[in-house]
Amino acid sequence: MAGIHWDKQGRIYAPDARLPWAKSHAQIPTAAGVDGDTLQLLFSSRDADNRSAIASMAVRASAPAEIVSIDPEPVLPPGALGAFDDCGTMPSSVVEHDGVRYLYYIGWNVRNTIPYHNAVGLAISEDGGRRYRRLFDGPVMDRTADEPYFCGTTCVRIENGIWRNWYLSCTGWTMIDGKPEARYHLKYAESRDGIHWTRGGRVAIDYLDDHEGGLARASVHFDGSLYRMWFCKRSHDGYRERSSVSYRLGYAESTDGIVWRRLDECAGLDVSPSGWDAFMVAYPEVVQVGERLYMFYNGDGFGASGFGYAQARATSGIQGDAAWT
Repeated sequence: MAGIHWDKQGRIYAPDARLPWAKSHAQIPTAAGVDGDTLQLLFSSRDADNRSAIASMAVRASAPAEIVSIDPEPVLPPGALGAFDDCGTMPSSVVEHDGVRYLYYIGWNVRNTIPYHNAVGLAISEDGGRRYRRLFDGPVMDRTADEPYFCGTTCVRIENGIWRNWYLSCTGWTMIDGKPEARYHLKYAESRDGIHWTRGGRVAIDYLDDHEGGLARASVHFDGSLYRMWFCKRSHDGYRERSSVSYRLGYAESTDGIVWRRLDECAGLDVSPSGWDAFMVAYPEVVQVGERLYMFYNGDGFGASGFGYAQARATSGIQGDAAWT
């Protein structure tokens, strides 16, 4: 076991007047590819009607706090009326295959008996991330006979022709203080084409106890011999009001990406004493850029305060190509 310590580098972006359709939030920062010395980051922002769309920015790959440009229009707006994503889109994972970027995103609807329903959609870019188009109008992952509630955040990696996916799976809703609250953990699926997924119900990261309520946004990094996963975790109730039970980072290790040993104490990053990420840290995205290993993450308000990043500090026991500075 070798944990990684993260040095926080500060906030990159919070919603501002540069995007008039993005009135609030900058959620789920997602690395979408490197072009020279720029790194594309996708994120989700909300308009005045609380509908979310996927935004894109370019940052300096060697210093991501430096924003190079922000696209003036969404790269993926909400879907058609009645579709699974007509209330909003949120990025989750981008993987490149044969020169095409595959964007796995969360589409959501508002509901009557519960606040929302999520499913996973797929869009592609064939021009290096400048434009994305939906590959299908419907989701590629939704509830099934064995998973009857919803699925959400995904982490997709391609290894030896197999598309691997660590994803959020809701296990049920309960009423807490008169309001429905979802409970979800992390499962694992595989695919031969990135479209049709075999979901055998295998749990990757399960609840520690009955009080844990949300495990979300897995981010898996493989160094050639060891799989490391960062994710976020929260209590089943009170997480909106009390920082002590709100989102924190979890961590796990595996030799095969299937059976995981949970080691949350080695996550290497926590809330700050004050500022934009003092109440919670959530939705991590770990990505290697050259010799640097970055973690992009949200702070307070589930992304209302924007997102920032940290950089891995080299430690003994790190293997493979991870000579991070």
